[in-house]
Amino acid sequence: MGALIYSMIVTADGYVADAHGAFDWGVASEELHEFVAESTRSVGTYLYGRRMYDTMVYWETAGLDEELPAGIADYARLWRSCDKIVFSTSLHEPRSARTTLRRSFDPDEIRELKLNLDHDLTIDGPMLAAQALRAGLVDEIGLFVTPVVVGGGKRFFPEGVRCELRLLEQRGFDNGTVYLRYRVAD
Repeated sequence: MGALIYSMIVTADGYVADAHGAFDWGVASEELHEFVAESTRSVGTYLYGRRMYDTMVYWETAGLDEELPAGIADYARLWRSCDKIVFSTSLHEPRSARTTLRRSFDPDEIRELKLNLDHDLTIDGPMLAAQALRAGLVDEIGLFVTPVVVGGGKRFFPEGVRCELRLLEQRGFDNGTVYLRYRVAD
């Protein structure tokens, strides 16, 4: 049985993008990339909305024509080895291998995946994650809190989502980012 994990880089005030949709403050250090690569080895399937997929599809070719630091190259290889499911009504065809399109989010399909897969899944992007949170599907939440405040934008936890959390892990990084991993309480 796989766990469903919702994890993203966020500002200290809880945003994943600023009021203009920018994410330029979210650049990860090599140390952070190495940690993400190591901590996502249990993941075999990524669940994305269209915008998050458009951001993450970079990893499909990252490092193929250029030399990347070891931790970043490792993450790129891991990403390419995983299945991706993209939930979108506007994407006509995927731009990465091992990618399936779905036109709508079906909680029962995700519940079935969790039961039948022998690896973990991540759900990335606050709008898609909100649907999974409301359906009681998310098992863990990871926050990579960066030392920046943007004052508004797209929140990590969308309005109306409530869940109790139990701290499982915390770690600081050389760039001032702090990782907080929680179990969603039943």
